[in-house]
Amino acid sequence: MEHTETINQTEAIHEALEMILSEHQQLFSQLQFDAIPGIVEAIREANAIFLLGAGRTGFMIKAAAMRLMHLGYAVHVVGETTTPAIGEGDLLIAGSGSGTTGNIVKAAETARKCGAAIVCFTTNPESPLAHLANHRVTIPAAGKQQQNETISQQYAGSLFEQSFLLLFDAIIQHLWQDSGVSRDELWKRHTNLE
Repeated sequence: MEHTETINQTEAIHEALEMILSEHQQLFSQLQFDAIPGIVEAIREANAIFLLGAGRTGFMIKAAAMRLMHLGYAVHVVGETTTPAIGEGDLLIAGSGSGTTGNIVKAAETARKCGAAIVCFTTNPESPLAHLANHRVTIPAAGKQQQNETISQQYAGSLFEQSFLLLFDAIIQHLWQDSGVSRDELWKRHTNLE
């Protein structure tokens, strides 16, 4: 690869990263944080926490589940073979940009019937998932079907997925700092089977 081509690629990636960070700055300046205290309390009070998302959002959900586990919560990712039944006093945290993903809406309906609380993160406050939720955060990003460059220059639901991860990491950071638990205590819960 020629030196000039390397420089051009480096500049293009730098510009792409600047664009992504700029989109996040703009998104977070529009985000309503009203629901966050209720979500924090729901997490603290839950007997067990179940997390669910599809596609790339599902990967972000797994990252959130891992950090909740590190904090000492009883956590299950829906769809894993060891996930038990949800019940009264439990919490379902669901992420869906559209809020219409069939299996996620169905899971929320089941959780509600079983007496569990529901938290949802979505771009669509009028979606079926949002209407089922006790606590909802509307992330003002484009859904994966919305190819609207005025909201995001990124492909599909990338801005939503990234924003969910960042926002949930901020919730984790708050829960951790508020708990007073040391880094060493958290480290004991990291996997030792790798």
